[in-house]
Amino acid sequence: MAGKLKALFGAQDMTQGSPRKNIALFAAPLLIGNLAQQLYNTVDAVIVGQYIGDGALAAVGASGPVLNLLLLLFMGIATGAGIMVAQYYGARQRDMLSRSVGTCILLTLISGIIIMIVGPLIAGPLMSLLRTPQDIYDMSVTYLTIIFLGMTGGGFYNILAGVLRGMGDSVTPLLFLLVACLLNIVLDIQFVVSFNMGVAGVAWATIIAQAVSALLCLVRLVLMKGQVDLNRHTLRLNREMTLRTVRLGLPSGLTQAIFSMAALVVQALTNSFGTTVIACSIVVMRVDGFAMMPNFTFGMAMTTFVGQNVGAGLLRRVDEGTREGMQMALGVSFLLTLGILFFGEYLMRLFTKTEEVVLLGMHMMRILAVGYIAMAVTQSLSGVMRGAGDTMTPMWISIITTVIIRVPIAYLWAFLTRTPANPVGSPDCIFASLLISWVLGAVITVAAYRRGKWRGKGITGVAAVE
Repeated sequence: MAGKLKALFGAQDMTQGSPRKNIALFAAPLLIGNLAQQLYNTVDAVIVGQYIGDGALAAVGASGPVLNLLLLLFMGIATGAGIMVAQYYGARQRDMLSRSVGTCILLTLISGIIIMIVGPLIAGPLMSLLRTPQDIYDMSVTYLTIIFLGMTGGGFYNILAGVLRGMGDSVTPLLFLLVACLLNIVLDIQFVVSFNMGVAGVAWATIIAQAVSALLCLVRLVLMKGQVDLNRHTLRLNREMTLRTVRLGLPSGLTQAIFSMAALVVQALTNSFGTTVIACSIVVMRVDGFAMMPNFTFGMAMTTFVGQNVGAGLLRRVDEGTREGMQMALGVSFLLTLGILFFGEYLMRLFTKTEEVVLLGMHMMRILAVGYIAMAVTQSLSGVMRGAGDTMTPMWISIITTVIIRVPIAYLWAFLTRTPANPVGSPDCIFASLLISWVLGAVITVAAYRRGKWRGKGITGVAAVE
């Protein structure tokens, strides 16, 4: 029994055994964790929408793209860390593994301090630049400022959880995330319902819960003395590791930055439709998060599986795992998308009592439905390429789909559908453009995967074994 518990909560060697079983056992906790993360965000939206109102719900939603843009530093570090850890763990190179983890911890701390200083200074100007409606402007700035002040906690959780997952441990980060979710719910109710703190209460609940989960992850990592060494020799900014982290993580960070900047441009278009459409958009994206869960889950699982096996030089095993991982991703995504289409309306009513918002939201979800299947393909194969060390190709695909495809289509659609009754155009442009970019992105990703440029990108120096 003790051995089984140790295996469950310890690092998982994904270079041995059935690839399908490896991926499934690793992905299951990730899927639950992504569900918990979505519930984490959903509880905020439900409490805001039900106890403060649609205006506050729109205010939280309007600040989302800005937060995503500033999170790019953490996303870049997390991606670089996850790839390095997976490959060094697969290659059994403990010293390199320890130095990479120590470097990533210090990079996260520095990045967090930068955001804590810069974020509150630019919150107001950014919301003005986005043409945020005046009736939600103050609430948006308040929420954004508080989240910026506590963003280090969320950053550390994401980085440290990524390190643990790189070593094959997806269960422990899940447990800590569940603790954070429960704490967030309790604090949300206390701050908003009992103390009447408004959107500020939601923001404070979020950053406190994130800080607790980050601390738990750090303690867990320190106690993993059998796999990694964290001491004064490894907890330093190693030049080689810093450059490698930047090289592997920068494309992902730039991808997130480009995606977020495109979202900011689209958010400005969304804001021009008024508070009702803004509230609808945030409700749709909350429900959308559930439909996207299997896609992101299998993308992360494939990154770790491929990273460890590329590190060990097992390329034939990588191909086998890619096929089996893709099959699981498509199956789960299809079933969850059906569930969203049939029961999405009930989820939307958790966020708002406004019938107009619910009906418009379901209309938008029907537009997006097919795109979730396409994203299962994109995320899984992008995870394969990233795990192998090729982070540039997914970056270019994201640039093409967001900058060249989505943004122009959204504005052109809005322009072509202007009428006297709808002088700004049809709000369908917001999600129809997203659907088109998702489908074309899947086609481009398949072509890039088949081209095979991602092979031979390993960083451990271990020769390929066929």
